[in-house]
Amino acid sequence: MPPPSPEQTTHGVGPHPRPWPVGPQWDPDLLEHGDSRNVVDAYRYWTMEAIVADLDTRRHRFDVAIENWQHDLNIGSIVRTANAFLAGTVHIVGRRRWNKRGAMVTDRYQHVRYHADIDTFVAAMREDARPIIAIDNLPGAQFVERVTVPERCVFLFGQEGPGLSDAALAAADTHLAIAQFGSTRSINASAAAAIVMHAWVREHASLPE
Repeated sequence: MPPPSPEQTTHGVGPHPRPWPVGPQWDPDLLEHGDSRNVVDAYRYWTMEAIVADLDTRRHRFDVAIENWQHDLNIGSIVRTANAFLAGTVHIVGRRRWNKRGAMVTDRYQHVRYHADIDTFVAAMREDARPIIAIDNLPGAQFVERVTVPERCVFLFGQEGPGLSDAALAAADTHLAIAQFGSTRSINASAAAAIVMHAWVREHASLPE
């Protein structure tokens, strides 16, 4: 028996009792055999295409971008968090290859766009009238805890270790840092991305009842 896919969990549901619901969103195979995917209950038994289409009707107005010069292992986790917070698009600048294991298959539901270099990325954001907010703990950066992040923007994160390139920092419209209080110089890139996305959610998202 093959091992379960990374999307499968122990919290799935079995075959749907008959009569089956009727509609284009339902997947007959999942209805018949059960749904063990890592999706919220509202999307149980839905096709992947139907889930993406529904998410597209209510995606948030922030995007996320990552410079990927060193095959950063954090990208998968960032994509998973972007899906959880319903980001518009995840932009990967540089290398197209990245370890998708950490995404836990959420890249199937999250729009991902590739840019060859920082200049190409910046041109696309300018065309989209989307301010670039660089996240890096550098002198002169404002604390994200003290500002109101704009509703429409793209958060740009750098590599684990070297951080953002000089070209990326120069192209950014705003520079934000995360307040830290311990001895370490920086925190994990995927953790930083989660903190900043959640800051956006606290400012702009309509919370579920």
